[in-house]
Amino acid sequence: MLSSALRHTRSNFLRSSLRSFASGPSQGGEISDELLQKLGTLSTQALVDGLWVMGWPNAQINGARALDSRMKCVGRAVTLKFVPARPDIAQDKPAGGDSPEYEAFELCGPNEVLCMESIGPWESVGGDIKFLRLQQLEIAGLVTNGSVRDTDEVLGYGFPCFSHSSTACQGPAAMQPWKCNDLINLNGTVVRPGDVIIGDQDGVVCVPAKVAEKVYSIAHGREAIEEIVKDELSKNPGPPGKFYPFMSGKIKVDSPLGQLLASKGITPGNSNQFEGKADW
Repeated sequence: MLSSALRHTRSNFLRSSLRSFASGPSQGGEISDELLQKLGTLSTQALVDGLWVMGWPNAQINGARALDSRMKCVGRAVTLKFVPARPDIAQDKPAGGDSPEYEAFELCGPNEVLCMESIGPWESVGGDIKFLRLQQLEIAGLVTNGSVRDTDEVLGYGFPCFSHSSTACQGPAAMQPWKCNDLINLNGTVVRPGDVIIGDQDGVVCVPAKVAEKVYSIAHGREAIEEIVKDELSKNPGPPGKFYPFMSGKIKVDSPLGQLLASKGITPGNSNQFEGKADW
């Protein structure tokens, strides 16, 4: 009886291991080159604010900082997940040029940002020789919650790089690349392949592809209003509280900010920033 039950259990396990378990699509949408370029004109702060207004969870990849403060990147996410080192995993994953990390590399180009999920902040996701290939591909940028090594050489390659830090540690001693272009977790922020990644000296933001057009509309509108407020306060110095902060979709027409915007031609007729005009 026990032997029969064990055979039944083993048979079920084998069947389940040979099929794919239910899961949603890894990619959330498509981003046009035009939209990608428009999103790249905005600051990371405006994009975070846009997502916050819509009620989306945190979109900033905390801890990922530019190796050089002048770096800025924008591109579609290509993702790579690392897992802790284990002998059987090392044996089973594709070797050499077929390794998942090189598969991810070859999906990158001038409009892609490689996003690499490390198992820890101080583990190296790569350095000099590996990243030479990324320079050859003219990659738009690299973002990781881990660290990079051979910092001088990586800086010399010229592509934007955002990481927790730099390190002399070897990556393969602690982790192995396992999967290309699936959902990854970068310090609590989920990145899907095809999401838009924007990085500047304030940090890195992931804009979900599914809502990227709406995020641009909100964030672009907010930046335009903030410029008007700043210009007004420069000409007429005083406490910012008269106009700022404000909530997108809730600006009242008869408020000081609403009246200031009307004088600049921004009204409920052409802006979604006013009360009753939120379209998200």
